Amino acid sequence: MAEDNDLTMEDGPSGSKKMIIIIAAVILILLAVGGFFMFSSSDDSEEPVTAETEVSNTQEQMGELEPANTGTAMYVTMPRPFTFNVPGTTRDRLVQIKVQLMVRGDNDHELAKRHIPLIEGTLLKAFSTANADDLATVAGKDAVKTKAINDVQKAVYAVAGSKIIEDVLFTGFVMQ
Repeated sequence: MAEDNDLTMEDGPSGSKKMIIIIAAVILILLAVGGFFMFSSSDDSEEPVTAETEVSNTQEQMGELEPANTGTAMYVTMPRPFTFNVPGTTRDRLVQIKVQLMVRGDNDHELAKRHIPLIEGTLLKAFSTANADDLATVAGKDAVKTKAINDVQKAVYAVAGSKIIEDVLFTGFVMQ
């Protein structure tokens, strides 16, 4: 009988030992997989990718014939967010958009900063033509962004003689 009690006592601790071994094995496997992904992504034979090589590769793939704008990308933050009302099918909505402008080079950066009032007015006109139903979708936001880019480039070209603004970036978008 004493031997029977000893056998039942051993079943309890051996079950917890098995659980500890399984947990340790799972942790080792996770560490091995994490190490593999961390060290496999670095390949010394490849040349480092810069923003300029990515832009030139993308333009070659897209088949653009225009020469690429040279210079580093710089961003001009608009001083205030754009807040305006837009009509919707059920009710009017209040929209607030924070914008940054992407330009290339120091010269375009200074010209964009000099013409901020013109750019603000043009962006506000472009944004206020939208409606709430369009701004609720990604396609609608992209359409408003494309219209804003085109309108700003036309307005700045009329004053400065070149397309200073390369892109209009929405850094904040709230619709209530």
